[in-house]
Amino acid sequence: MNTTAGNTALKGKVALVAGATRGTGRGIAVELGAAGATVYCTGRTTRERRSEMNRPETIEETAELVTRAGGEGIAVRVDHLEPEQVRALVERIRCERGRLDLLVNDIWGGDPLAAWDTPIWKHPLDDGLRLLRLAVDTHLITSHHALPLLTENPGGMVVEVTDGTAEYNAANYRVSLFYDLAKVSVSRLAFSQAHELRPHGCGAVALTPGWLRSEMMLEHYGVTEENWRDALVGEPHFVISETPAFAGRAVAALAADDDRLRWSGQTLSSGQLAKVYGFTDVDGSRPDAWRYLDEVQSRGLHADATGYR
Repeated sequence: MNTTAGNTALKGKVALVAGATRGTGRGIAVELGAAGATVYCTGRTTRERRSEMNRPETIEETAELVTRAGGEGIAVRVDHLEPEQVRALVERIRCERGRLDLLVNDIWGGDPLAAWDTPIWKHPLDDGLRLLRLAVDTHLITSHHALPLLTENPGGMVVEVTDGTAEYNAANYRVSLFYDLAKVSVSRLAFSQAHELRPHGCGAVALTPGWLRSEMMLEHYGVTEENWRDALVGEPHFVISETPAFAGRAVAALAADDDRLRWSGQTLSSGQLAKVYGFTDVDGSRPDAWRYLDEVQSRGLHADATGYR
C-alpha cells in the first residue's frame, strides 16, 4: 500500500503533528494529508520568524503540502516548551474539530546542541540540558494537554518519534550522553503512555525512521533528493537512506489499521512496518535501515544494500 493523493483512509480523522516544520515531522504530516486527514502542523519556524535552528523550512509550507496532498493542513506556531501555548492549541482543536485521533510527538530541535562524541564532563552543560528539554519536556507537555481530548475517542494513538530501534539503542552509544538519553527516553515515553492509555481504549508507540534524507542531511552531503546517490562517494553506507515520506507512510498505515492497538507500547521502525503493511518509499524500495546498520555498517562490511531495500 502506497499512500498517495486520493486515498481517503483517514478522511474525517484529525491529527496533530507537533514538530512538523521539516524532516520526519513534515513527511508524516504530508502522508497523513495524502490519506485524507486534517493535520494541525506545529513548530516554531514561520515565514516571519525562525527558531534557534535557523532553518528556512516553515510550518506554513508543511501545511500547504498537506493540503496539496489531499488533506487539510493547518499551520499553528507553537513553542511546545510553553504549556500555555500548547493548552491553547488543544483548545483550538477542540473548538474547531471536536476530536483528536492522532498525536505525533516529533518535537526535536536539538541538533545544534548535540556535541558529537563529547563526554559529559566536556559537553557544555547548558546545551545538554536544553537538548533534553527540547527532546523530552516538549513531548511531556504536549501529551499532558492533548491526551484528554484524544482519549474521548477510543482508538486514538500517540506516535513518539525517536531515533533508533529499542534493540539498536540498547547496544550502541548514540552521539553523546545527552542525545543518547533523549532518544532512549522517547521510546520509554511511548511505553509508559501506552500503559496509561490502555484503560481508555487508546495506545502509544515509538517510531524511528532509518537514515533519513532530511533537508539537513541532504544539505550536509551537498546533494538534493534528485542526486542523493552522489553522496555515496563520501559515505557509501548512505545507500540505505530513506525519505521522510517513508516514515510518513508508516504512520498513515498504522493510523488506518483497525487493529493498530496491537502495536501499543512498542518501538517500531519504518522498515519494519513496511514489511507488514506493504508500503514503499518514493522510489518503490523498502529500506530496512536498522537491520543494515547492525548487520553491515557496524561490522565494517562493504556498503551493499542488496537484500536490505
